[in-house]
Amino acid sequence: MANAVNRIGVLTSGGDAPGMNAAVRAVTRTALGRGIECVGIRRGWNGLIGSDFIMLDGASVSHILSKGGTMLYTARSDEFLSEAGRKKAVATCRLLGLDAIVAIGGDGTFRGALELSRLGVPVAGIPATIDNDIGCTNYTIGFDTACNTAIECIDKLRDTMQSHERCSVVEVMGRHAGFLALYVGIAVGATAVLIPEVDLDFQRDVVAPIQRARLSGSTHFMIVVAEGSGKATDIGRQIRDELGIDPRVTILGHIQRGGAPTARDRETASRMGYAAVNALAEGRFNQIIGTRDGRLKEIPIEEALEMTKHLQMDRYEVLEALQNRVRV
Repeated sequence: MANAVNRIGVLTSGGDAPGMNAAVRAVTRTALGRGIECVGIRRGWNGLIGSDFIMLDGASVSHILSKGGTMLYTARSDEFLSEAGRKKAVATCRLLGLDAIVAIGGDGTFRGALELSRLGVPVAGIPATIDNDIGCTNYTIGFDTACNTAIECIDKLRDTMQSHERCSVVEVMGRHAGFLALYVGIAVGATAVLIPEVDLDFQRDVVAPIQRARLSGSTHFMIVVAEGSGKATDIGRQIRDELGIDPRVTILGHIQRGGAPTARDRETASRMGYAAVNALAEGRFNQIIGTRDGRLKEIPIEEALEMTKHLQMDRYEVLEALQNRVRV
């Protein structure tokens, strides 16, 4: 059976996430295996507008499976937000003979892909963001690696905080979603976790957990803050003013984006890349490759972008249940 596409482009856009390289590798090798040429578009939608590309073959994607970041680089594109910019991108697709684009990234990347599809260029999307906040999929590439990076950092901080009997306030990424903070908080046994999904009540969410922990015998405290729930420096200042404790504030920042991807991210990225190419080759255009109940699923891009994702509050209940429960 003939392929529905003969040459495809692949790009990464938005914030980088560990496992993007594994997805690029899977897209390239699956395409080549089906007799489809693969073109790497560098620097996201900016690169598509400016015709910044490289030809990809088996050798060019060798030895990238274990590397963090993205070999294709990534960038945000204000020009692509305009109709004129998108028309330039379509012109590049025609110039390079691209029959379709595989876009790897988050919600903004997929909205760009949707606009491209409306101009006649078929697309497939692979969700990759450390925030794990894409509504159409249970899991996004990069989340597990970012969690493990944050956990490793916090475990090391705990060693010194315990030695000096101090309070540590750690800010992790998560501007609009608390998936990362809550997952990490449970894994490190945090005294308290602050997430955007729960309106902050300082007395209830910070003071009371610290008091319970102290009455239960703890002399060091770990507060994990999602960046969208408040600034760690402000939380630290309030703790000092309210409880007379001198906390140490650590903002993990972009270190969470880096590092070699975990097995879960490599394997998931590889399966998603394989599925994206097969969907295009078999004529199933404009799909996002998501996960549901451990299996991959194709979701039409317009439907996918309408979906929302809510934090599993049962995890928040687990966190509260495992904290020191002395009543104050």
